[in-house]
Amino acid sequence: MSAVRSQVNRLSRGVEWEFDKVTFSREFPRTVVTKLLVERAEHGGWELDRVRITADGTRRVVLRRKIIRAVRTA
Repeated sequence: MSAVRSQVNRLSRGVEWEFDKVTFSREFPRTVVTKLLVERAEHGGWELDRVRITADGTRRVVLRRKIIRAVRTA
């Protein structure tokens, strides 16, 4: 498993998302990948954005989570 640095994207209406790209080699069974992704979702607040399985069996997963900015009030 390898992780690529996170990216921040801003969509319309002021919503910002942080993206994280994770790659799993074909040696990881689907059940193990599922457990790892569920753990990241429960403990890190990530949700599944996209999964791509390449021809060689590598899984490329994109996770996202909403960035909540604190607004200072007077």
